[in-house]
Amino acid sequence: MDAQSLSNQLHGKRDGLTKGLALFGTLLAWLPLIAPVFFSAARLIQGGRFNFDYFMPAELFPAALLGGGLLIWAALRARSRRGLIAGGLAAAVVLLVGGQALAVATGLASGAIEPEGWPWTLVVASLAANILALIAVGVGGILLLRDVINN
Repeated sequence: MDAQSLSNQLHGKRDGLTKGLALFGTLLAWLPLIAPVFFSAARLIQGGRFNFDYFMPAELFPAALLGGGLLIWAALRARSRRGLIAGGLAAAVVLLVGGQALAVATGLASGAIEPEGWPWTLVVASLAANILALIAVGVGGILLLRDVINN
């Protein structure tokens, strides 16, 4: 067994596949967070009005979910940052599904009640917490990418 094989066994795989998974996973994880900022800036430049769609991270969540899955795969291969990435992704899923379930249960989703009061506050808080969890996944992806590149 050569030194590189022993290093891979002890410290995880840091090959091209792992680097590619980490790179594409990180890009996909950040997409739902960067897209609203990009589109808001473009709208500001075009029309002079700042419009920020705070629902967009939830709407683009499938990209973050795919990116998080790729990051978990890369983290398992590299044996690095598994807790941060998996924990952040699990929290993001629970917060998004929980917020949507609350919106349906209270009638916010159907428009049966006005967007005000404690139901609205909880739904918006779950979206904000979901965004924070996605940031944790994205930061975990950046740290994982740094780990696999700097091997």
